[in-house]
This record gives sequence, structure tokens and C-alpha cells, in this order.
Amino acid sequence: MAALPRYTRAAGLSDVRWRASSNESTVPPSPHILAAIRDAAERGNLYPSLIGEDLVADIGARLEVDPAQIVVGGGSIALLQNVLAAYTGHGTTVVHAWRSYEAYPILIGVVGATAVPVPLDENFGHDPAAMLAAIDDDTRAIILCNPNNPTGTELSPQQLEDLIAGVPEHVLVILDEAYQEFSRYPSRTSRLRARFPNLVVLRTFSKAYGLAGLRAGYLLAHPDIADDVRAASPPFGLSRVAEAAARAVLSDRAHTDHIVEVVREGRAHLVDGLRRRGIHVPHSGANFVWLPVGERTGELEAACVARGVSVRAFDGEGVRVTVGERAAQDAVLAAVDDLAAGTWQDGLTA
Repeated sequence: MAALPRYTRAAGLSDVRWRASSNESTVPPSPHILAAIRDAAERGNLYPSLIGEDLVADIGARLEVDPAQIVVGGGSIALLQNVLAAYTGHGTTVVHAWRSYEAYPILIGVVGATAVPVPLDENFGHDPAAMLAAIDDDTRAIILCNPNNPTGTELSPQQLEDLIAGVPEHVLVILDEAYQEFSRYPSRTSRLRARFPNLVVLRTFSKAYGLAGLRAGYLLAHPDIADDVRAASPPFGLSRVAEAAARAVLSDRAHTDHIVEVVREGRAHLVDGLRRRGIHVPHSGANFVWLPVGERTGELEAACVARGVSVRAFDGEGVRVTVGERAAQDAVLAAVDDLAAGTWQDGLTA
């Protein structure tokens, strides 16, 4: 069997002051959330609920969705693996954009399916026509990361709807909305799911809800699909502490609003600074920005680490910077200056 791709870690993590490489929230849990975590931890000797029934009920009430259409688990990545296990496997293919989230080809390989990566367009976004053209008789699913990780680019609501409409009804559309809360476009999940019964929407509590360390997420799908995913999921997939924290964060809207505001303000500051220095930064709808610096990627990563901030580098392509503390953003800008401002326009970041 061919070797599967693997995650890599950013250089120098142990030596940096700020971590801008993992798309985590820099805002810690609120006192309300911490109280729920402590209470759940005190009962850590007991198993959690079988399928996270209480969290499912809370999500259903919040979104006005039938609980039969909701599945929760240990982060959206775990749920994605369960979806792929239920609907793909040996002899099937899964289409996804590339570059996109690194977990996609890994999880596709784990279930025995074949990944079909489709290059991004010239603006670092999904190429709808190319993605539809990549679907063939062996295709069982297509994954759309919107906003896309690591480029932050977004399909407009109409582009997204048109793309899903072009997918054959027997092919599952997996819409990964891990960063939806930071988007410039309001979610149209309810409209899309009503129109397309083959649509699965993935959401996470790791980003805008600030619970990356506890691993919780959910999916929305037609009840038949949700049933299939539950059947492919191991029991007790969501820890007692993670479920308690997710329930608490759903009831603490001010906390989530604060995280989103911090990101949007910081994102604007960082993008403005980078563009003034000559780096072409595509619009980001996520909690990070993409610096397409090509062959200077390693050089910029090293300069950032020297300034005390880790970033996520993709060799030969670019650098992804998570939006966090203002001091970390300014350290990235200083690193760009260290590499001689004004030289970035020389055909490296077209």
C-alpha cells in the first residue's frame, strides 16, 4: 500500500512565544465554560453518554433542526472519518480541492478509498468546473472546505449552491464549514440541506467556540445519512468533559461573539500590513491568512520563528498565519520587514 501523507509540525514550536500555526483561538474559555468543565471532570470515573444525546438536543434547539439529523463526535475530523467509512472504501474515489485541509487525503487513504485532488484556481479558491469534471463512476463523495484551509478563500453563496447542484445525487457532498463563523457570508446551511438530501455539513467547536483542546464537533445530514454515520461510529465518541464544554459554550453566545470579533479585527490589521508590504493576500473568511510567497516560504517561516512566532509553512507554496494576539501579528510583519520590504513583488506573490 502506498504511504499515506502525514501531518508535519511547524519548526521551532518549543522556542517560540506565540503559536500562529494551528488555527486555535487565543481566547481562553469563559468562567461559565470552565465551571462546566470542572463539574464534568469530577464525574470522570463515569462513561459519557453513548452518542452525546444532550449536546444533540442543544444543537437541535439552537438551530431548529430535528435531532435525528444531527451527529456529534470528537471533533469534525472524527466525524469526517466516520462519514467516509460509511460511504466510501476500496474501489471508490473522493474528490477534494488541493491545496486544502491536510486531513482529507489521510482519512481518505485510511478507509481505503482513492483521493482525487483538484488544483485551486488562480485566486487560491475552489475551481467548481474542475471539481465537477473530476467526478466519475467511481466517485462516492466530494469534499468542499468553505472557507478553505489553508488559503481562507470562499465560494460565494451562489457559487456554492451551483457547485452542489452540479454533483450527481448519488454522490455525497461533504461541506466542511469549520470556519463558517468568521465568514463574510451568512450560512445558508438550512436552505442547502432542504434542497440537497445528499449534503452533509460538518461543524466544529474548535475554532469560533475556542474548544480545540477538548475535541467536539457535529454534522447535519438527512436522517438516513445520519443513521449510517452513527452505525459507522464507535460508541462513546465524545468525552463527558467535551460534551459539557460544548453545551456550555452554546449557551455563552457573548464568549463566541468575542472570539469572532477578536479574529475579524486582527485579520484586518494583519492583511492590511501585509498588503502594504507588497504581499498579495487573498481575502480570508477564516481565522487565518494565507501568504502565497512561493519559493520564499521556508525563508519567511524561519524569519517568523526568529521573531518568536510559529507559522504553518507549506514548502514552495506559502505560509498560513493564525490570527491571534496583536503582538504575534506584529511579529509576523516585522519578520517580513527583516526579509527586505519591497522585494516581495518580484514575481513571487503574483
